[in-house]
Amino acid sequence: MTKLTKFALPIALSAMPVMGLAQEGPAAGVNPSTDTVFILNSLLFLVGGFLVFFMAAGFAMLEAGLVRSKNVTMQLTKNMALFGLASIFYYLIGYNLMYPLGTWSVEGVLSGVWGPGVLEAVGVTADAADDYSYASTGSDFFFQLMFCAATASIVSGTLAERIKLWPFLVFTILLTGIIYPLTASWTWGGGFVGEAGFSDFAGSTIVHSVGGWAALTGAIILGPRIGKYKDGKTIPMPGSNLTLATLGTFILWLGWFGFNGGSQLAMGSVGDVADVSRIFSNTNTAAAGGAIAALILTQILYKKPDLTMVLNGALAGLVSITAEPLTPTLGAATLIGAVGGVIVVFAVPFLDKLKIDDVVGAIPVHLIAGIWGTIAVVFTNGDASIGTQLYGIVVIGGATVILSGICWFVLKAIMGLRVDEETEINGLDMAELGMEAYPEFTNG
Repeated sequence: MTKLTKFALPIALSAMPVMGLAQEGPAAGVNPSTDTVFILNSLLFLVGGFLVFFMAAGFAMLEAGLVRSKNVTMQLTKNMALFGLASIFYYLIGYNLMYPLGTWSVEGVLSGVWGPGVLEAVGVTADAADDYSYASTGSDFFFQLMFCAATASIVSGTLAERIKLWPFLVFTILLTGIIYPLTASWTWGGGFVGEAGFSDFAGSTIVHSVGGWAALTGAIILGPRIGKYKDGKTIPMPGSNLTLATLGTFILWLGWFGFNGGSQLAMGSVGDVADVSRIFSNTNTAAAGGAIAALILTQILYKKPDLTMVLNGALAGLVSITAEPLTPTLGAATLIGAVGGVIVVFAVPFLDKLKIDDVVGAIPVHLIAGIWGTIAVVFTNGDASIGTQLYGIVVIGGATVILSGICWFVLKAIMGLRVDEETEINGLDMAELGMEAYPEFTNG
């Protein structure tokens, strides 16, 4: 099911399976009231939203575990700050930019609605609700905001250990306030990419690849960490805490049930709830497929399993299934996720050969597996075509690269992106923040 507008799914879609259709059994003739559909749909958004919110903790723990100890506090600071900025600027600009509700200044391309989001009145009644046949405005805003914040989290990990704090945060404002809402409006807001038939159920391209393209563009402009590539070799820079990285991965895995399940966008009928449960099951098995594929493949290639590859394999499986978590069978979902795990194992060293330094592996996970997942839609969803899927990938990816590139170059010229060499060698925690995540290790 596609997010067309804030409240584009009418009651006919959320409740039609039990309205006006003959049923068998004791429940025959029982239709959910409009109140019930409104409440259940809103509840789905709220529960899905706070699950996706918990992904912010997952990103923070994953990044804290995969950076070196001298940069952990900076990563945690960035993750706290980016979520706060995303919340504010999605409210001020992004929400209405993403969902113009048919009010375009450039038809299907640019919203004509500029200004902050507005919630329904306190204690609103059915006759005054923005869309009584669907869900509350607050629940929709909350759910969509969580997706926006996740996009910024993807960029944070890739550029770790060498980017200044404030230029990164300014970019976060531009990404969450303008770039992501604009490109998402072209599909989920009823824009030209969606009109062409592009299908991306929960955002393999619209969310994950956008974050991945922004991260890739930034990584190329920023350059690799000092000492990462030397004499044609890639020098390993192990993370500080694989326990935290594993915890972060499991938190992200949990949050993905809200990410994909909530994107059903309706819970007012038997069919909707059954579909949500199907999405949960497919999401889980895709993650399992990605993790096990990475486990086996690293054993074959390196003679020992690589935990970091297994963690990212699970995440790549999750990203891969996000574009279409409803229509696959459990077997197909497992295979789709497994391909994501394989992608990670090969893409990480490939990026190193190109001297593109991605500290946490976000580009293989979110960008490359996101592209794969978007293409894989055609294998299980008969309404999708390879041409329209590639069209959406190219349009959204191209726009993100151009807009992100402009932002990164301007920030580089005005503020500078990278810390000085001494700061990078000593660690950003003390130089930029004046505090360490593990002070007893150095001062005890």
